[in-house]
Amino acid sequence: MNEMSNPQSDQQSLSQDEKQAELDRAHAEIERLSAEFEDLKLLYEAMIEHGEAVEDQLAEKNLLLEKTQARLEEELSDATRYVFSILPDKRNQAPKTDWLLVPSTELGGDSFGYHALDDDHFAFYLLDVCGHGVGAALLSVTAINVLRASALTNADFRDPTQVLAALNATFPMEKQNNMFFTIWYGVYNKSTGELRYATGGHPPSILIRADAPEAEPELLITIGGIAIGAFPDIDYECKSVHVGPGDRLLILSDGTFEVNGPEGDMLSVDDLAAFAAKNGDTPTAIHEWVRTFNSDGPLPDDFSLLEVRF
Repeated sequence: MNEMSNPQSDQQSLSQDEKQAELDRAHAEIERLSAEFEDLKLLYEAMIEHGEAVEDQLAEKNLLLEKTQARLEEELSDATRYVFSILPDKRNQAPKTDWLLVPSTELGGDSFGYHALDDDHFAFYLLDVCGHGVGAALLSVTAINVLRASALTNADFRDPTQVLAALNATFPMEKQNNMFFTIWYGVYNKSTGELRYATGGHPPSILIRADAPEAEPELLITIGGIAIGAFPDIDYECKSVHVGPGDRLLILSDGTFEVNGPEGDMLSVDDLAAFAAKNGDTPTAIHEWVRTFNSDGPLPDDFSLLEVRF
């Protein structure tokens, strides 16, 4: 008689097979996860090693950047010291001078000078190059050195119109990285008391009379003079005025008054002239007054003021 199949035994045998299959699958999953863990461990170790290398590179780059910045700051300081070194000493004999130059950045485009042309003629000049920074300072210093050395071809430095025309021919903006400058140039005749002057796109200077302290200051400017280098072959106008003992001349840049006033409107040359005539007896006093209308920090433009007392 054939043996009969035992359903309970088949069920137990099938459960054991399933358990073995499940166990095999579990072992396989453990091996897979172990392999992934090893891969992740290797990846983590590689990332740590790479991160340390990157940190080392960043530290090296930062150190190099700090050294470069320190060198540039030192060179900028050297350039600033040079710009100030070419400014003239203040004079204690007539015509007496006082001045103040406060750049709005480390290097600005303002500069000025004065010197005797001969025994009877004395020149005063102040120029303002457009913009700020190294480029503006280089052009400003170059132009001042040309004036200081009277190194313009075919120009009589006692004639302001010839000086401005020669400057315009010497410094065309297309050869100066598209930079130009404005200028006020005057020549004082000590024997006659005549002051001849010409301007190229520059604000007027301010003449305060010693014998008429209540009178409105006179603004000395010539009309039509274009900034130096802007256009070729410009004819510049010359004017003259008589100055007497004790008269006071303020030659300035637009940075001395182009700040917002108490009502929010920008100060004008007239505002500055009125203050200078009544209260501002020195360039420093005028600067302190202008600063009261400005928020904390430097003025928006270079403050340059040259005072001449005849």
